Amino acid sequence: MENSHKYFENRDCKYYPCHKGMEHMNCMFCYCPLYHLEHCPGNPKWIEKGEKKIKSCVNCTFPHDPANYDKVMEALKK
Repeated sequence: MENSHKYFENRDCKYYPCHKGMEHMNCMFCYCPLYHLEHCPGNPKWIEKGEKKIKSCVNCTFPHDPANYDKVMEALKK
């Protein structure tokens, strides 16, 4: 596979697929490395719990899209 250092798919994982509707899922970022960013390039939702806001990435597939590897790495460098 081209650029295999940027991608792997673990179909044997008991959580696979963690997001429905994706034909190929990059499992390299199983736990989103962008979670700590308030403004990330993905599409998180913010849930208000009392006075706190909690970031929910349940419906975000951004880091799992193989085409977004370089964008994730660039966001981490900032």
